[in-house]
Amino acid sequence: MKFLPTALPDTFVIEPELLGDARGFFARTWCQQEAAAQGLHPTWVQCNISFNRTCGTLRGMHYQIAPAAESKLMQCTRGALYDVVIDLRAASPTYLRWVAVELTADNRLMLYVPEGCVHGFQTLEDNTEVLYHMSAFYTPACARGVRWNDPTFGIRWPLPVTVIADRDQRYPDFIA
Repeated sequence: MKFLPTALPDTFVIEPELLGDARGFFARTWCQQEAAAQGLHPTWVQCNISFNRTCGTLRGMHYQIAPAAESKLMQCTRGALYDVVIDLRAASPTYLRWVAVELTADNRLMLYVPEGCVHGFQTLEDNTEVLYHMSAFYTPACARGVRWNDPTFGIRWPLPVTVIADRDQRYPDFIA
């Protein structure tokens, strides 16, 4: 596995190393030892799948606060998506900045999202499926979000939004 740093501290694009032969290939999608060498120590406690019928669907921007703050590992298993992370860690040198990565079933890249960061994505193809690993259980009382088009962040989404949940549209402007 290759851990490729992004512009946000402790946020990585992870590229599996494919070991191929006549059958196809084999690749690890997570290794605790290799993650620890990067300073990452999550224990995955919950895995979810998100299936999105329509290109342009936007899910986000979500996070959880303590005591249920969570890290995430995102992987596109079908289709393609534009995955965005916003740094909301007040002590971080990249506070309020964001990065985006294109994850596809073909490129097999994954995105590691650390605690204290907000996450969301937009689908780039119909019938896109995403696999999430989380380090904390979903806790409704700790669930938070920021609006996908909040001018505080200025995220440049690649497509017009075609489908979005009411709750994701109603998040208030972020106040630092």
